[in-house]
Amino acid sequence: MSSIAQNEKLCQLSVSGAVIDEHDHSALSYATIYLIEPNQGVVADSAGKFEIRQLCEGEYTLVVSHVSCQPDTMLLQLDENTVLNLRLEHHPEVLQQVTIVGQGIRKRTNSDQERIMDLSTLEQYSQGNLADALTELPGISSLKTGNSIVKPVIQGLYGSRIITVNHGVRMQDMEWGDEHGTMIDINSAGKIRVINGGSALRYGGDAVAGLILVEPVAIPEDTLTGRTILGAATNGRGGVLSSEVSLSGSTGWFTKLQGTVKRFGDFRTPDYQLTNTGVFDKGGSIMAGHRSEKGGFDVYYSIFDNEVGILSASHLGSVGDLVEAINSGEPQIIEDFSYTIGLPRQEVTHHLGRMQWTRNTGIGKIDLQYDFQYNHRFEFDKRIGDDQDKPSIDLELTTHTFSSNLSYNQSRNLPLESGLMYRYQKNFANPETGIRRLVPDYDKYELASYISGRYQLRDKLLTDFGIRYDFIRIDALKFYRKSRWEERNYQQDFSDFIIREFPTQILTNPKFDYHNLTYALGFNYRVKPQVEYRFNYSYAQRAPNPSELFSDGLHHGAARIELGDLRIDQEKTHKLGITLDGKSDRLEWDLAAYLNLVKNFVVLEPTGVEHTIRGAFPVWEFYQTDARIWGVDGLLTANWSSHWYSNHRARYINGQDTKGSRPLINIPAPQVRNSLSFEQSNWKFLQITLESEYTFRQNRYPNNNFLVFVPGSDSSEELDISTPPDGYHLLNFQASARFEIFNPAILKLGIGIRNMTNTRYRDYLNRLRYFADDLGRSFEVNMTLNF
Repeated sequence: MSSIAQNEKLCQLSVSGAVIDEHDHSALSYATIYLIEPNQGVVADSAGKFEIRQLCEGEYTLVVSHVSCQPDTMLLQLDENTVLNLRLEHHPEVLQQVTIVGQGIRKRTNSDQERIMDLSTLEQYSQGNLADALTELPGISSLKTGNSIVKPVIQGLYGSRIITVNHGVRMQDMEWGDEHGTMIDINSAGKIRVINGGSALRYGGDAVAGLILVEPVAIPEDTLTGRTILGAATNGRGGVLSSEVSLSGSTGWFTKLQGTVKRFGDFRTPDYQLTNTGVFDKGGSIMAGHRSEKGGFDVYYSIFDNEVGILSASHLGSVGDLVEAINSGEPQIIEDFSYTIGLPRQEVTHHLGRMQWTRNTGIGKIDLQYDFQYNHRFEFDKRIGDDQDKPSIDLELTTHTFSSNLSYNQSRNLPLESGLMYRYQKNFANPETGIRRLVPDYDKYELASYISGRYQLRDKLLTDFGIRYDFIRIDALKFYRKSRWEERNYQQDFSDFIIREFPTQILTNPKFDYHNLTYALGFNYRVKPQVEYRFNYSYAQRAPNPSELFSDGLHHGAARIELGDLRIDQEKTHKLGITLDGKSDRLEWDLAAYLNLVKNFVVLEPTGVEHTIRGAFPVWEFYQTDARIWGVDGLLTANWSSHWYSNHRARYINGQDTKGSRPLINIPAPQVRNSLSFEQSNWKFLQITLESEYTFRQNRYPNNNFLVFVPGSDSSEELDISTPPDGYHLLNFQASARFEIFNPAILKLGIGIRNMTNTRYRDYLNRLRYFADDLGRSFEVNMTLNF
């Protein structure tokens, strides 16, 4: 009887309060307050007051909007009847300012480690890329090929161990390559969430490092809104223009258009030009649909085209040239500034389409989705004769995905989510390049199911859990040279793959099936309203990607020979995470510690030299070992007064090959970032920030140096491709203010200086550090017009 009474009580909660003007405390009449999950909302009365009744205990996403105000989205943890004073700044010159007063709003509501990047921070990186922006969050660094090809690294892991979801679609953009950037236009994002924990199970079981959710700007009801971004920078002498407009009607129909063009020429270090490092990006998207209390549907399509130059001095003819380049301290090719993107270069086009249908039923919400992706990658090397215009790599990756999700809310004390997914993927490696294909043609089939939920154990203790099963089949068609087949002793284990033998080659049909099981269990303990402990344990299995299995030949984009291994098996990871976060009147803190124990950890390391008709190149091989990766991320914000505050972030990661008793390669170096900010709302919302960023030298690294014969000197010399560069210190400056242009248009003007002192440095996780320094000083300006 008491249990029934308790459940009835949990579903009789309410949220009430008022929406008022932050400036003069006047009522914001007829503001809209909307809860997304139950599709339930109200319009405030003429006094700005509202009340939403018959709500159950749990987590909600609350959206507040008003005429001439940018809508704001926040999380609401409802444990009891809650009164909120929503102070929204109605005046145009302070658009997007919102203050929430009340204990119901919480940053997180489960055991996941979660970081959120808002729109204002993303706008500061409008000229950059997604991975660069993510480094603003604790625990995230980047793996670079130069300055324009950047991959996120989460708690020391990257590539196929990270799931990136763009507008509800898991990205399939050949993320397995070290030199493959993320094909997402950062200016199409309204918010980014990085999650470590059970919430990732909906999108995949292989998010060992974490999940990156790229979410669009919310479309307000019955209004026309838009945004235009114009940015420019001195380093690279280029800039970006991005614009979007959305229109919604009172009947529930809406549409949105967005487009971006970005162009930069050769970038520069403090001392010299980085020849052939320009970038030219073009992107656009369209979205349309209908929403109502019963549900809705939408259709989304985007295209992103990326052309980027690879540092000319990084492509050499021999290992002897590489030895000379490393020892010389500066690039062997330095030319005057140019916007020309020559050879070597990458050209990548990514198409993404999605159709989604949502329906609210008596038992919960049903989501059905079909999405399509087409990724076409060209890599152009320096070739001569009739082949000079041919790409060295020409890959086409086509992906179809069908998915469903049911959010079951009949039991408010035990909300559940479950779903099914089917995916078919086809890779085509064009043989007309005239060069041995790095990865072969293959078909990939995936079938998955999952279930997750939350349960309130006690008033202050919440648990969440989830389990997912994935079946993966890879069916490839690949030619092997007989010498390579015999060298790796494949005849002994994989003779059944052989279809046909030729004088120098073997045609094979490798087929692999993988059964992956992932599960997670977490606890959230609220010590008091503003202090929480979170504990999360997960077990994940990750199937090897095609690059790890099949790579076999010269990777021109990386200037090295890469060798996969058909014997590579699933990675199996146990991960523990503990987080403490809280806040007081002047302080807000977040401390996260984690431990990864990985069996069959896949590593790519240099092992020697191989001679080809193009010359001698380093050989990098995939192999498996056991690994232990642990680390700590810290964040502290101190409010010194009503106008001054400081932000402090630090990370430390320790990666160890436990089988080989040596450090892992490509583990980010320790880093400390401190910033001091000044804000004055009465001065056009002026904000000034000075940031100090110190990256230590990575002293824990494997020694993969080896001797090579250098014909020019007729001697053997050590090729030092292991020793990390020295630590470095950078200073950055940022300032912004807002101006009323016309009602309701607001112009936000920002200026910045990156690497203020023009420091000369090289980063351990930049793959081109062997050939050149990193970027020098850059003056930047950003203008954002909201209307």
